[in-house]
Amino acid sequence: MVKHQPLQVYERQLCLSCLTGIYGCRWKRYQRSHDDTTKWECLWSFILFCTFSLLLVWFYFWWEAHNDYSEFNWFLYNRSGEWSDGTVPILAATAAGFTYIAFLMILALCHVAVGQQINLHWLHKIGVTVALLTTAIGVISVTQMWGEEWDVVWISLQATGPFLHIGALAAVTALAWLVAGQMARAEKTRFQVMVLLIYLSVLLTLYFIPLSITSPCIMERGSLKAAPAIIGHQGAPMLAPENTLLSFNRALQRNVSGLEADVTISLDGIPFLMRDRTLRRTTNVRRVFPDRQYDDASLFNWTDLSSLNAGQWFLKDDPFWTVQYMSTSERWSVGNQTVCSLEQMLKLAAKSKSSAVFTLRRPPANHPHRHDWVNLTLDTVLRSGIPQQQVMWTVDSNREMVRNVAPGLQQTSVQKLPLDTLHHKGISRVLLRYNQASAQDVRLYNENNISLTLYSVNEPWLYSLLWCSGVPSVSSEAPQVLRKVHYPLWLMSPDEYCLIWICTDIISFAVVLGIFIFQNYHMIRWRMSGMRSYNPEQIMLSAAVRRSSRDVNIMKENLCHRIPSSHSISFPPLSFLSLTVYHHPVSSCIHSSINPYSADIPQLE
Repeated sequence: MVKHQPLQVYERQLCLSCLTGIYGCRWKRYQRSHDDTTKWECLWSFILFCTFSLLLVWFYFWWEAHNDYSEFNWFLYNRSGEWSDGTVPILAATAAGFTYIAFLMILALCHVAVGQQINLHWLHKIGVTVALLTTAIGVISVTQMWGEEWDVVWISLQATGPFLHIGALAAVTALAWLVAGQMARAEKTRFQVMVLLIYLSVLLTLYFIPLSITSPCIMERGSLKAAPAIIGHQGAPMLAPENTLLSFNRALQRNVSGLEADVTISLDGIPFLMRDRTLRRTTNVRRVFPDRQYDDASLFNWTDLSSLNAGQWFLKDDPFWTVQYMSTSERWSVGNQTVCSLEQMLKLAAKSKSSAVFTLRRPPANHPHRHDWVNLTLDTVLRSGIPQQQVMWTVDSNREMVRNVAPGLQQTSVQKLPLDTLHHKGISRVLLRYNQASAQDVRLYNENNISLTLYSVNEPWLYSLLWCSGVPSVSSEAPQVLRKVHYPLWLMSPDEYCLIWICTDIISFAVVLGIFIFQNYHMIRWRMSGMRSYNPEQIMLSAAVRRSSRDVNIMKENLCHRIPSSHSISFPPLSFLSLTVYHHPVSSCIHSSINPYSADIPQLE
């Protein structure tokens, strides 16, 4: 006869309570379950995983699209007519949604790790549905309105691919702990094989995916060319109002090699700098000419244009969040800018010996200079006194006439044309958006003496990538940022990258193998050494573990509640005990419920 402590001793599992409580509102012990997850909850787990994957891509897209935030805001302005920074609410909602869904994913993985049934609470299901639908609507809207921006994802992968590969491999390697645990607890061999095959397929794909990763920055250091020349697009619009003399002076102070502007023809034939179709965003036309604020900018004469203020809007809207860093004198200078003419910009470029490039917008149909707009612009260039070889002429209309009148101008195309067409038209330069020219195009242009300029390059990672690609020059709205990049952000030889790749794969494989061996140690030992090395207690525990079904758990609870704590238990002979427990796993409740630290319990030999 042996006395023992109360059969049921419950421990306070605060971590497990918080885990199941936050995820499925199962705060109490009897609400938790080790049963298999239902098919309905498995479906919700799959929806959660899909939402997480979509939000991960969406978050990465907006992270890399930082290079073109100003372009996105300009698109919104052209559609709504009101200027606002539309990226702020999008970034806030994306960050909040991604954090929430990622937190739920971590909780779900923790449920799998501890063997708990996955049961997502209905409030979380609503949250996941809202996050999924909102992200899907955002993806569709961006695709329709700003579809070309998706190219930034593929371009950025050339700069981040090697590092994303290492991060993904580390994450999948860490998942080996969960996969190995599931295999150790699984009762069906088919399920074990399926989980193992899926995991190994993903792992092997990551092991060999570097074979498809290409990047211009994977090159020999001796092959690196000179840094691309920087052209100030609209001057330095992050430091001063765009297309103003102050903005161009700020750009020249950052040692840019050229100035770029957007040109429109006024009603009296004066080319002036203006990007928008109207004057509402960048001038005070609403106050000076309220009845004409929606008129085309080219329908104003130069006298009216000269009377407008082109700097107060910058202090009010603060489009690049830079006004707070300006001194009082700088704010005064910004607030007193006027509309700049093309001739003023060309004279400034000539004085600083910088190149000048501009895109010209043709006046509307009712404009008096609808047909002689090219001649007026060419006369302005010749009258400014700037050397012809410093001007990049981008207007395609009457190009042959322009070549005859001013043969020194650098004929520039803003379209991606075949090499034969470029040579036939006498074009020596090409101005393209950064997503329109691949590394092969850059190499082809360089081999045929065609100078390539890409716009708008505002981020150091993109500038470094184009530097490694061999791009001669870039147009930027942030010359003050790019001037701080004295060397590509990263550069490695193919041999160095191969060494990193192989070492990462070997370390990952060793860790995964070690995890699987550790998690399945008892199973491997049992299969290798046989049953004879196990004592009866281990046989009993193994039988209980292998049959962890709902019926067994209920029988255990009933047995534990029926035996009073004051009763004594008479243990039969050891051989009979092991035989009985092996055939009746319910008896494991007695073995597991006895306090192992009690001095009243004898140790079984």
